Amino acid sequence: MGAVADKSEIAAAVRAYSTATEAADSTEARWKLMRSLVFQGRYTDLDASARLAVFEKARRVSEDAIGILEHRAKRSGHQDFELLSATETADAVRKDSDAAPIFYWAAVTWGQWALARGKEEATKLGAAEKIRDYASILIALDPTFEDGGGYRILGRLHDQASQMTIEPDWVSHEEAIRNLRLAVKTDAANFANRLFLAEALARGSAGERAEAVRIAQSLVAESPSPARLVEDLRVQEEAAKDLSAWK
Repeated sequence: MGAVADKSEIAAAVRAYSTATEAADSTEARWKLMRSLVFQGRYTDLDASARLAVFEKARRVSEDAIGILEHRAKRSGHQDFELLSATETADAVRKDSDAAPIFYWAAVTWGQWALARGKEEATKLGAAEKIRDYASILIALDPTFEDGGGYRILGRLHDQASQMTIEPDWVSHEEAIRNLRLAVKTDAANFANRLFLAEALARGSAGERAEAVRIAQSLVAESPSPARLVEDLRVQEEAAKDLSAWK
């Protein structure tokens, strides 16, 4: 089961932000709804079908939010996002204060949906490319956002996708390590940054595996942040499982 959050509290937040998204152009309500749905799906002990339904909704909200950003950008003279590079897309939305949280939570949402749907099947449906593109745009917008969130997501994607039978041809262990080290460099206090780096290192050389063990041991020994209590407790549980498996 692991660390869980209060179901009623997060359900109330989901209802409130769902109501707020009835405003046709409210991007703030949409990224806050995505955030609430991700928390609901990850930390409220839902069964598999309910978890998938939550992430399906979050994924739809993410595409709606990005569509609004794209519409705003096109009104300002920019092209469709699919015709732009990550840097060009970031430049097109840079003045929009909701852009960074939208691309961050959209990448997270697609990642959680892929895990709930099944990574292999989700990759066939384009999830890996969506996560890569949204994380890359976020890095171009603000590499420090959510404690190096763009680097964390992109590094995790490279690490997880490299383990699949239908591995995309652009993923690599080296890119996983490079991005996750950048995430840790951005904010070493973020437990998820260090856990994901450790888990990627554990698939590497003997020296990398030894480093992975040291990182996981430090995670288990540290006190969780009161501001991220549920998340950090879950990371510590995962780090403890990793240490047991790596012995």
